[in-house]
Amino acid sequence: MNSIELLTKIYKPYKVTIKNGCKIFNTTQGNYVIKNKKNKDIKELYKYLNSRSFNYFPNLISDNREDVNVFEYVEDVSIDDEQKLLDLINVISLLHNKTSYYKEITNDKIKSIYESILGRVEYMEDYFNKLIFEIEDNVFMSPSEELLIVNSSKIFESLVFLKREIEEWYKISIDLNRMRVSVVHNNLSLDHYIKNENDYLISWDNYIIDTPILDIVTLYKRVYLNMDFSEPLKVYLEKFPLNEDEKKLLFIMLVLPDEINLTNNELKNVYIVRKYLDYIYKTENLIRPYYSV
Repeated sequence: MNSIELLTKIYKPYKVTIKNGCKIFNTTQGNYVIKNKKNKDIKELYKYLNSRSFNYFPNLISDNREDVNVFEYVEDVSIDDEQKLLDLINVISLLHNKTSYYKEITNDKIKSIYESILGRVEYMEDYFNKLIFEIEDNVFMSPSEELLIVNSSKIFESLVFLKREIEEWYKISIDLNRMRVSVVHNNLSLDHYIKNENDYLISWDNYIIDTPILDIVTLYKRVYLNMDFSEPLKVYLEKFPLNEDEKKLLFIMLVLPDEINLTNNELKNVYIVRKYLDYIYKTENLIRPYYSV
């Protein structure tokens, strides 16, 4: 008998719902979420978070099986996404405040970050040079190709910005002998935040101990298209002030572009390119006030 069958016998649910890969058991004794275990010890994480006075997560009912955890089920209250985003920012800033500490690092660590980002920027520079050359060599441009050509100067502007900023970051960071780290949720999205009488962060399976700015980058990339991130970013920086090197690295990681994955469907390609360009323009507008005199 597998764990799900055994838990079904124990909890005797009158209704079972599958949501985002989890099973929700509705029982006469309460509602529970059955979730597959990954390679993280959620019980130890919860113990640590409680010790830091951070308890914004659903109760872990049972973890004594090798393959699944049982959590309490928390009903989400419907609120506007803009308000939900601000509430989530408040919770994540609290997580970073409660769990942050300074960790000793070597110059090699700083150099490794610098070389990794610079290498990515140089790769993207070469990638776009080749892509633009191939497009311009065509007799007729498709709508998506024309959209890229018209906006290519903005793409290269962002790469020039990144080269300058990573050099500046390296100058102010190379002599640092410590780096601030915290518990990083590492899977932030509006879907992983529940608002009820209390606030809850769920889906902790990817958590790591690293620079807290990773959470902000992940969250921004998931909401930028449909939401204004300027106020959430402002709130975060007020509640969890970043050092000069941290803020510069945050903006670098926000601007750092990915490749454009085009398809054989031109209508889809137009959407992909437009979305890609929207990211560049929206991110420029997001960080511009922090570079204004």
